[in-house]
Parts: sequence; structure tokens; C-alpha cells
Amino acid sequence: MDPIAALRLQLAWGADEFLLDAPQDRRVQTPAVAAPPAPVQTREATRAATRPATPRALTLTLGPAEAARLADACDTLAALNEALEAFDGCALRATATQLVFADGNPAARIMLVGEAPGAEEDRAGRPFVGPAGQLLDRMLASIGLNRGLVRIVNAVPWRPPGNRTPTESEIALCLPFLHRHIALVRPQILVLLGAVAARALLPEPARAQAIGRLRGKWRRLEIPGLDSPLACLPMWHPAYLLRAPAAKREAWQDLLALRAAFEGAGPEAIITSL
Repeated sequence: MDPIAALRLQLAWGADEFLLDAPQDRRVQTPAVAAPPAPVQTREATRAATRPATPRALTLTLGPAEAARLADACDTLAALNEALEAFDGCALRATATQLVFADGNPAARIMLVGEAPGAEEDRAGRPFVGPAGQLLDRMLASIGLNRGLVRIVNAVPWRPPGNRTPTESEIALCLPFLHRHIALVRPQILVLLGAVAARALLPEPARAQAIGRLRGKWRRLEIPGLDSPLACLPMWHPAYLLRAPAAKREAWQDLLALRAAFEGAGPEAIITSL
């Protein structure tokens, strides 16, 4: 075959570049090429290889003390809201959609403290707007109250992933902001809805007790920033009442006690009798 024709045939087959200067006989085994010797490692190089890597600069983690300093500097609810929006010491902020600050009257006589936002609250940016919140609205209406007459907050203002229960460290980190919120509203009665709120605010040994033992019993509660103790009433969380309708009888008894407190004897008489 003409050499030019052979080259054209190779081009047609896709061989468009030469890899070797001379043809290679594939029937003859090519001897293996020995690997180049490893470089001689000096003593200093050995030390450098075994020396631990220099750690990266650690990010300062904000703890409860720093949270308390930021919360105490807030003189208004608006300033407290802004401080929480800027606070990056709680990891829940990174997984939540937004901060759920509060709802209701900023000068209410009664303040209700829940646990943490759920999925609906996380989307809306308001506490108690899901099924548990709708039940809470009906509970308040049964004793002549509504959201315009009470203040509603959560112990933890960011939704935990998967609606899990907040950890002790998350509760402790958010507690200074909750204390400051209560001190700025200055309510006469504090209602703790559920075990997380009771564990966050009640002192030992009460905080270690189950909510079933705590509910329905008035307590004196000292809050930093307030001159006198608050009348405090733990109750079942509305979400629990949705799962256990039989407990609504006890919840109704607690609601009647709450109505008697703000319509009849008043919180001052409750505190005196405790």
C-alpha cells in the first residue's frame, strides 16, 4: 500500500498522532521500569512530618454569661428582639428559618411561656400558631382571655431540628433572654406551659420534677430584674392535651384557678398565701 494511502487509512481509523518514534513490537514483553529511589529524608524533614498540624484559630463560642450581658443591656422589647436576631451563640439559629420572638400584649398581666417553636411557628415567626396554638386560643377564650390580653413566648426562640426537645445547654443559653423578656413585660402571673418551660424557670428541686407533679400548684418565682416574686402556675402544654385528651379535665381546673387569680383574689393574695 502506498505510504500516503496508509497514513490516510490510519487517519480514517482515528490514529491522528504518533506516540513513538519507532514501531513497537507488542509480542515482546517490555521490561518493567524500576521506580526511582525514595529521597533520603533528613532528620528535620522527619520531625516536620511527625509534628502535629497547627490547629486552626478557634471560633469563640458565646455562653450563658455572654448571653446574660447582652440581655441585660436591653432596655426595651425592641432592643431585646434585635439582640436575639444578632445573637449567634445558639446553634439552633443556623437550622431554624427565623427567630420566633413573641406574640400578644407587651404590657400584659399574664405571661405564658411555652417550650420551643414547631414547624408552623418557624414558618410564621409567631409562637403557638399550629394545632397546639389553636387549642391554646380556645383555652384562653374559655376564661375570657385572648392573645391581645396576654403575652406569649417560648423558652427557646428557635425551632430545634425535627421538633425535638431542646437540650439543657440550649435552654441555659436562651434563659437570660427569657428572664429579660419577663422583666421588661413585668407581668403579675406567669404560666409555664409544659416540662421545658418548668425546667427552664423553676429552681431546684422543683425543676427536676415531672410536669404532672408540678401542674396546678401555685409557686413563688424570683426573676432577675424584678423587685418582687411572681405568682407562677405550671400547666399541661396544649400539644400534650392533643395527644392525651383525658388530661383536659386537669387543664380546665388549672384554667379556672388562673381566672380566679386575675379576676378574684389577685396574684398578690396568691403570693402571700404561698
